[in-house]
Amino acid sequence: MARIVGVHGVGKQRLGSKTLLKDWEPALADGLDLAGGPELAPGDLRMAFYGDLFRPPGHTLAVGDPMFTADDVDDGFETELLLEWWAAAARVDPDVPPPGGDTLARSPRAAQTALRVLQHSRFFADVSLRALVFDLKQVRRYLMDEELRAAARSRVEEAIGPDTRVVVAHSLGSVVAFEALCARPGHGVCALVTLGSPLGMRMVVDRLRPGPEVWPGTSSWTNVVDEGDVVAAVKDLSLFFGTDVVGKVVHNGSHAHDAALYLTAKETGEAVAEGLGDRRPVAAAE
Repeated sequence: MARIVGVHGVGKQRLGSKTLLKDWEPALADGLDLAGGPELAPGDLRMAFYGDLFRPPGHTLAVGDPMFTADDVDDGFETELLLEWWAAAARVDPDVPPPGGDTLARSPRAAQTALRVLQHSRFFADVSLRALVFDLKQVRRYLMDEELRAAARSRVEEAIGPDTRVVVAHSLGSVVAFEALCARPGHGVCALVTLGSPLGMRMVVDRLRPGPEVWPGTSSWTNVVDEGDVVAAVKDLSLFFGTDVVGKVVHNGSHAHDAALYLTAKETGEAVAEGLGDRRPVAAAE
């Protein structure tokens, strides 16, 4: 079984575990190299893939995801999450005006306004409107569709074997990984490494099953975040999960939430190497 299990985030519904490994393996190998090792051996990394659970069923002449528009953003969770992203984008992008408070939140056009603003932000500039709405719905479905949630979590639980020492989880995958590890006492995993995690957002924390107080603390936990990552709106996870969570800040440039850039960071490599118990010391700079 693999010593490292990777858990992907949203927007991967048309990919697969082998496709993702082509990106994750070399990126993580680079991060480990910067950290002083060890080298990844064939089979060391396995992807726990659940993206297909969100893929719409095919039918005649259908191509890609549904053609979502702003009108498809549901009131409640989806609109609230969109406004949280807007507020987070305004904090890191001087060209993004902050949302207008309670008045805007109660407006029936809040979602349309938020989408228009975000599509002109640096963070979401390369994300199409339909992809952005689809991502909103993936987060909402995982947290509120218990059947889908159980199916996604079981993919992670099945990927974790007796040899697994580290779980590396990106974006929504960090939520799935947290719940899967809490559901498997005695799992043997030494380290959880979360990248660009939304776990610090109150609207996510309040919907965790189990809640943050159940984190067993049997694994070390390193949360790696870019200050400009809007999805990781709350950077300090220790606020909810305790002071044992170690926070590391990296700089991913204009693609703050990109999984491959998180994986190539020295800080990620260090956390993974420590979990494997096989980290070589890096010579100090003279």
